[in-house]
Amino acid sequence: MKFYEYQSCDTCRRAKKFLAARGLAFDALPIREQPPTKAELKRMLAIYGGDLRRLFNTSGGDYKVMKLAERLPKLTVDEGLALLAANGNLVKRPFLLTDKSGLVGFKEGEWENLLGVK
Repeated sequence: MKFYEYQSCDTCRRAKKFLAARGLAFDALPIREQPPTKAELKRMLAIYGGDLRRLFNTSGGDYKVMKLAERLPKLTVDEGLALLAANGNLVKRPFLLTDKSGLVGFKEGEWENLLGVK
């Protein structure tokens, strides 16, 4: 599993603790310095039924400064994915990819269901 995180993010810390407490192996990657690739973002976009907005950290400073609330509806999928791949601050976190699926954000019940753990 790939676990993209921002170390100062409380939600990321909770998700990481969740994975560790269940003995699940994962590669932790710094989302700001090493954002998900365009291919990984495309996979996650498919998981979320093409809802590009779900991949964006809509409460982040960069999102607001770039006025993406206004711009996002007008962007093509390729433009949106390019923005995300170039700026890890824009990506909703934590960002978890497994061999078969993935999740953005951390809701314990969703993670339990996806990973088959309690």
